[in-house]
Amino acid sequence: MCDYSLMSFPNRLARTGEELVAYRFAFGAIGFASPAELPVDHSPLTVCLRHAWTDLWGTSGTRNFRSVVAVCIPPGARLLLSDIPRSLQVEMGIRATEEVTFTELTASPFEYRDAIRFQNGRELLLQRLKEGQRVRVLSFSLPAFADSTIDVDDQVSRWAPRVPLPLAALVEAERSIAFRV
Repeated sequence: MCDYSLMSFPNRLARTGEELVAYRFAFGAIGFASPAELPVDHSPLTVCLRHAWTDLWGTSGTRNFRSVVAVCIPPGARLLLSDIPRSLQVEMGIRATEEVTFTELTASPFEYRDAIRFQNGRELLLQRLKEGQRVRVLSFSLPAFADSTIDVDDQVSRWAPRVPLPLAALVEAERSIAFRV
């Protein structure tokens, strides 16, 4: 969704059809942001200088870097990645524009985990994207939960496959609940 390094920034979930850009946030991590929310001049040198100034002296006279919202994407989302540099095309065996799947490579703390998977199976950490690369959110897909249902009466919202229980198990569950009340 959003790498651990972006959790200190305001964030929101991406929307289907939304156009995003790769953006280097204040602490150096690459993530996605809406082009409309970026400072007017967001060249790498200007961004670096703005972050250094803000870290040292505060925001006096500059736009607060924390106002750039990190846009989070759930694993399994389909994206259209554009502006892929030629060197990366050759290295990964891909074209200048590719449909990719958003994924997480690890659950380990303090490691970059957000990545994209190309149709040829190769994976690339978001940290290797070029700042300013464009991506369009095509769809959200949660294949692990495709056959799941939500029980509207359930107090705890959870996604779980509905599995019929044997009658004896239901009777036993009802008895245990009756004794607790």
